Amino acid sequence: MYVRNRVALVAASALTCSALVGGAPATAAGPTAAETPAKVTVLTKGLNGPRQLSATSGSLYVAESDTGQATRVSRSSGTRTVVATGTPGAQGVVRLDGRIYVAAEGEKPLLYRSKPGGAGKKFADPLAYELELNPDNQTQFDDEGEPLDTVSNPYYVVQRKGPGLLLLADAGANDVLAVSGSGNLSTFFVPPVVTTGVCAGAENNTPAGNSCDPVPTGIAYGPDGNIYISALTAEAPGEGRVYVVNRKGKLLDTLTGFSGPTGVAVGDDGSVYVSEVLQGVPEEPEEPAATNARVAKKALAEAAEEPVFDPATVGQIVKVAPDDKRTYAQVTMPTGLLYTDGTLYASAWSIAAFLPDAKPGTGEIVSVDPSSFIAQ
Repeated sequence: MYVRNRVALVAASALTCSALVGGAPATAAGPTAAETPAKVTVLTKGLNGPRQLSATSGSLYVAESDTGQATRVSRSSGTRTVVATGTPGAQGVVRLDGRIYVAAEGEKPLLYRSKPGGAGKKFADPLAYELELNPDNQTQFDDEGEPLDTVSNPYYVVQRKGPGLLLLADAGANDVLAVSGSGNLSTFFVPPVVTTGVCAGAENNTPAGNSCDPVPTGIAYGPDGNIYISALTAEAPGEGRVYVVNRKGKLLDTLTGFSGPTGVAVGDDGSVYVSEVLQGVPEEPEEPAATNARVAKKALAEAAEEPVFDPATVGQIVKVAPDDKRTYAQVTMPTGLLYTDGTLYASAWSIAAFLPDAKPGTGEIVSVDPSSFIAQ
């Protein structure tokens, strides 16, 4: 399948994070591994908008955003079983203590809980929490009461190691929340806005002035016991972040230089893996100025000569080794990442629904061979 522009892919920003500020586009700037496809093994196909991955013994769990469900996948056979339904806009999933927890961005953003195979029921309400407490102190509504930005977008959920039950990344509220066993919420970490690069001139609805929202999209524990949080940062090229915090939510370190991170994982050796779902999308040519029929015909003819590109080459995973050396693997449209039992897994073709003539069931879960990561 081939497409001529990036309109459909960029539309996926509403899905990966609707809290974009300043209109900074994703670009093909920076390193790319597109010319050396990664050695990937497809564990399962037929998924619809796969997002977060999590694991239990013998199984992976994936949130399917396009169908509003969560699915269990056998790690040995790739067999799929739907384990939670009725969670519109499902983006994050984890199984814990015999229950399925799903973070979903639907008409009312919620954290759902269900028994395996059952329909999700409201467990926690991050939208209500944001409206009441507004941890990042941004202006939420204009004078007419219209939201200036996405107020809440539950995107990722993970078991909390320590007090409480879960940690929840809210990509609309720009924070990470702690979730208790009874569904009560509290603020765990509020990443700072980004004021470097193109973000220095981006208008924003925050007391900090011109900046980009951090937009947390992933959470992973490292072997050091610390917590790694990926941040999309308005898809501004090179301004994506990975924040390293301790188990109390204190900021310890910040990794920079990513473009639109949509997920994070940490290997046994401390290597950090970051997914960049839109890396490699070519710039869209300007609209032709149809001042008269002759000019319009010429402009359209020129546009028709624009080279096509294969969407399979869109996306990459960045590996940051403990010595800060960076290598890259080309994986198609990855969002969720998971490192478990010595293997790196990724949800692939995760935003394929935004491609022209998209067909259902394009999403995959793949494992990525270590040899795939190359220097650029």
